[in-house]
Amino acid sequence: MFDSLDETMKNDAKTASSASERTMVWVAVAAASVLLFAGLYFGVRLAG
Repeated sequence: MFDSLDETMKNDAKTASSASERTMVWVAVAAASVLLFAGLYFGVRLAG
């Protein structure tokens, strides 16, 4: 009868953005993570 807050938030998130938008966000997060860790790796290699 009563939806939990978690279920309500999931339903709201699904209606707020399409599947392709969510995929693009995850791709952008993955790319940013790779760039960040690659930058840290090469920065440490150059410093050491």
